[in-house]
Amino acid sequence: MKSTSRTLLAAALVLGVVAGPAVPPALAATAPPADTSSATASERSGIPELAAAIADLPTSGATAALVRVGGTEGVWRGSSGVHDLTTNRPADPAGRFRAGSVTKVFTAAVALQLAAEGTLDLDRTAHSYLPELIPASYRTVTVRQLLDHTHGIPAADAPGGTVEERYADRFRIHDPEEMVRSATAKEREFAPGERQHYLNIGYTIAGLVIERVTGDTYEHQVTHRILKPLGLRDTYLPGTDPHIAGEHNHGYQTMRLDDGTTGPRDVTVWSPTDGWAAGDIISTTADLERFTKALFQGRVVRGPLLREMFTLPKVADFATGDPAAYSVGLSMKKLGGREVWGKSGGRWGYNTGIASTRDGSRTLVYSVNSTDAKGQEMNTVVRNIMVAAYGSP
Repeated sequence: MKSTSRTLLAAALVLGVVAGPAVPPALAATAPPADTSSATASERSGIPELAAAIADLPTSGATAALVRVGGTEGVWRGSSGVHDLTTNRPADPAGRFRAGSVTKVFTAAVALQLAAEGTLDLDRTAHSYLPELIPASYRTVTVRQLLDHTHGIPAADAPGGTVEERYADRFRIHDPEEMVRSATAKEREFAPGERQHYLNIGYTIAGLVIERVTGDTYEHQVTHRILKPLGLRDTYLPGTDPHIAGEHNHGYQTMRLDDGTTGPRDVTVWSPTDGWAAGDIISTTADLERFTKALFQGRVVRGPLLREMFTLPKVADFATGDPAAYSVGLSMKKLGGREVWGKSGGRWGYNTGIASTRDGSRTLVYSVNSTDAKGQEMNTVVRNIMVAAYGSP
């Protein structure tokens, strides 16, 4: 498929604290109390910590939060904050949101299903599948290396260096093939398989490989293989549509405003095409909870290939030198003395995460309408949710 004719159809669990500025006037509204009405008496042991984690919204750092905890250790559901800063009505706990890089879990699952069927070979090179797109300088990069971030391909060029510039350019349509050409025109960061660097570009290429081996769109493959079988009726891939369909809570990002002051700007409407197979999915906490449970129970990826999602490559992180934290589709962090696997995601105005212990005894899904959603460190509300659900690192 040539970029001139192709049409688009349809970080991780690292804890940190962000110290926000003083609350802007627009965020000073009184937050509705956390919604815990769905919890039974036997499920209330975790309510104080979890309710406290999402209390007092909106603040300078977040305008809303939706949380679902499940598994054999107990169930808790809560929401806090506002639907939008104009009406200040309570946040919709069933609202849709941009799930960002949680999309990568769906992409990885589709790739592993295709591998199980013999349609896709994880040890075959991306160049062999996309010879007209992947240059010889990257000819040894395998599909597995795309999926576990050990490929060494640098990020594609992104127009605009500030959030204000990105916002002004928010309706740009990004073509995945053009993004791949931009990335692969650069020198590699490291030899494939020698380091790990978490970037979107590997999953952009993986989406194109999925299309090549199936002769179908990436969007239809995810819908046909995962969304429909699991009954994820409120989850969809938006293609080029910058809007969020159906009920949703508004996302805000702190930036310089038209009057020269700094404050929250509504960034709900934004083209998702720069994320595509790495980060464009829209969902709800209920759908992501169902997906997470099915994934960890082996009902999405079946058999030996599921181990790919729970196996960390034995390499060091490109930037920090720490041991690799990302597998195929997921990441791992030790919290409360045990391994927690999952995936976080950030789009402007939205932070999302799914997580679970390996045995599924405690699952977590959250959506936080963060005003610093693309920050280098984890949003404070997100951090507090993770610690309340699993314990400190």
